[in-house]
Amino acid sequence: MYQFIAGLPKVELHLHIEGSLEPELMFELAQRNGIDIPFSNPEEVRGAYDFSNLQSFLDIYYQGAQVLISKRDFYDLTWAYMLRCKADNVLHTELFFDPQTHTDRGISFDTVMEGLTQALLQAELELGITSQLILCFLRHLDEASAFETLQQAKPWKQEIVAVGLDSSEIGHPPEKFARVFAEAVKQGYLTVAHAGEEGPSSNITDALDILKVSRIDHGVRCVDDPQLVSRLIEQQIHLTVCPLSNTRLKVFQSMEQHSIVELLRQGVSVGINSDDPAYFGGYMNDNFAAVASSFHTSHLELAKFTANAIDASFCSIARKDELHQNLQHYVDSQ
Repeated sequence: MYQFIAGLPKVELHLHIEGSLEPELMFELAQRNGIDIPFSNPEEVRGAYDFSNLQSFLDIYYQGAQVLISKRDFYDLTWAYMLRCKADNVLHTELFFDPQTHTDRGISFDTVMEGLTQALLQAELELGITSQLILCFLRHLDEASAFETLQQAKPWKQEIVAVGLDSSEIGHPPEKFARVFAEAVKQGYLTVAHAGEEGPSSNITDALDILKVSRIDHGVRCVDDPQLVSRLIEQQIHLTVCPLSNTRLKVFQSMEQHSIVELLRQGVSVGINSDDPAYFGGYMNDNFAAVASSFHTSHLELAKFTANAIDASFCSIARKDELHQNLQHYVDSQ
């Protein structure tokens, strides 16, 4: 089965680029930039990756991001992730980035974008991997900060396909950002939002109805509301599910308890993604393998995760057709 997964073409729609910062690169950048971090080697960092919930992860995630200072740092971070995509046969990826994590530290929006876009362009030219960028607002910050970030993004509008919403879900419901999302839609952005990870299924409904999102990031709590599941099936609203992340953050106590395969078999459009792979112990192949070994999925079911992600992606119709053909060719050859 792992051989099939290794060769399977993949599309990733839920990846936080700051969450792909491996301990080794964290140390290299800390040294390069003269930044003190409370660990003496990469193994100590890995030892600290023992999370009990979303907040305990976010605390160390924001700490790690402190080492990202220059355009070169953001380029190195993104290029390292794109090489992982190549290794796992990810043909298209849509990356989240959290500008407020950096601008609040005095790093300019332009510095972040210059590093990210340089690496993504190089990846398309040299690795054949297409990509899109999604600007995420941090939901634990206020509406004014989100509006300011949207303003900073204006010169980069052509490079950013959508806006999203991430960080602490509990206590920060979708309606907090209703006006920012309405303005983003007016400016021509697509919209997505994290909902129904640790928060209730009602956050998914509110993200759809209030924020007008095209797809839901996580969304696994939808199983608590059968009417919502029916709506997701009927409208083919895609859920960007992150299996290893969900078990590491105790959204599910074990992979065997995860809802992803049940949802797939019910007809919900779900995909497999890595979320913050440096922190959660796995990139795309690892996530696919974890699901396959826990649920004895068929080759066609694994391919369906990719097909769903292609359909839900924000790439051009021509690129979607190309990705579907690539996938079908692979399945037919097995």
